[in-house]
Amino acid sequence: MILGTYKPKLIGERRIALPRKIRKEIKGKRIVMTIGFEKCILGFEEKKWEEVTASDLARPLSDSEGRELRRKMFAEATVVDLGVQGRFVIPEVMAKYAGIKDEVNLIGAGDHFEIWEPVSWQKYKEKNYGSS
Repeated sequence: MILGTYKPKLIGERRIALPRKIRKEIKGKRIVMTIGFEKCILGFEEKKWEEVTASDLARPLSDSEGRELRRKMFAEATVVDLGVQGRFVIPEVMAKYAGIKDEVNLIGAGDHFEIWEPVSWQKYKEKNYGSS
C-alpha cells in the first residue's frame, strides 16, 4: 500500500526520485502516469493501472459517461521507465497541468501516488479537511 506525504527534491528540470518507501511498493521498473481529476498527477504501478482501469474499459462505448472517463484517464496517460534509484522525469504536459515548477509534494493514496504543486496541495487540504 502506498502511504505517506513526501517532499522530494526536483533534480534538474522535472526529474524526481520516488521515496524509498514508495519504491518498495512498486513492482517492476515502469509506472503509468496520467493527469488527475484535480490539478495533480497520478502515478500507478503498471499492473495496478490495468486493474484500476479494467472497470472503465468494461463500460460500453454507448455509455457517454464511460467515454468521458476513458478520455480523461487514457488520453494523457504514459508509461514511464524508472531509473535504478526510482528516478524519472515528470512529462512536461503533466507538469504544466499541475502547475509544477520548483517543488512538489508526493502523497501516497493507497493504490497509487499523486504529485502536487505544494500550494495547490495545501489549498486542497484546507478546503476538504480543514486547516492543517
